Amino acid sequence: MFPDDAVAVVVAHPDDEVIGIGGHLGLLPSVRLIHVTDGAPHDMSDARRHGFQTREAYAEARRRELDRAMALANVTPDRVQCLGLADQEASLHLAATARRLAGWFAEHRMRLVLTHPYEGGHPDHDATAFAVHAAARLLLPRREGEEIRILEMGSYHAGPNGELVTQTFLPPPCPPEGVGAGDEMVMPLSEAQRAMKRRMLECHATQAEVLSPFAVDVERFRPAPCYDFTAPPHPGTLWYDRFDWGMGGERWRELASKALDELGISACR
Repeated sequence: MFPDDAVAVVVAHPDDEVIGIGGHLGLLPSVRLIHVTDGAPHDMSDARRHGFQTREAYAEARRRELDRAMALANVTPDRVQCLGLADQEASLHLAATARRLAGWFAEHRMRLVLTHPYEGGHPDHDATAFAVHAAARLLLPRREGEEIRILEMGSYHAGPNGELVTQTFLPPPCPPEGVGAGDEMVMPLSEAQRAMKRRMLECHATQAEVLSPFAVDVERFRPAPCYDFTAPPHPGTLWYDRFDWGMGGERWRELASKALDELGISACR
């Protein structure tokens, strides 16, 4: 399923990589990881709840948790990079993040990138998905039309009755070109993989409450569909519209539209 090299996992926060692909990371010996944020919001409520007095101390704790989780999957620190944005603020840097990723993808000759779906679960997840798609689009002229393959990993979003839905994709807005709409890949984890994924999740101790709804029996992937990032990912209230994170869906889409104009691209795919 995955090539032997030139594979990147680009996610918003430390722990998102475990949710999405923790059971299979150990099978990707050359995988590289990018975290767009350091996992610490400027709002200190999360940090103080876990006993930290500064945002920087909380971010460092989350980095140590990530290092321990990645060590279990034999992902060495030199293959893990953070772009350093604050948690809940990735949406404020859409164009800049897309350009940074485009440069990084080109430098490392990436052929496959795994990332979040656009589904309204967390504004940083949607921002990361936008940046990956936009970066791939920006690189098309330099790669003579050869596209970077983008796979999505299961994450979370609001259900039709307002419930939290984890590790299940929304229906795709359109099938990716050349790939059928039914190409979701459901990959059950062996008992050894489940045990490792549990241990990796436990490494992210500060996020234990957030991670509790996520199962460890299966991981889902699919080719990324074509998104209109200026339209809502689904009807109704987005999951992050329920929280006072300073970023709602309407504002997020306004920022996405401005970023597309700034980047000079009409769409991300």
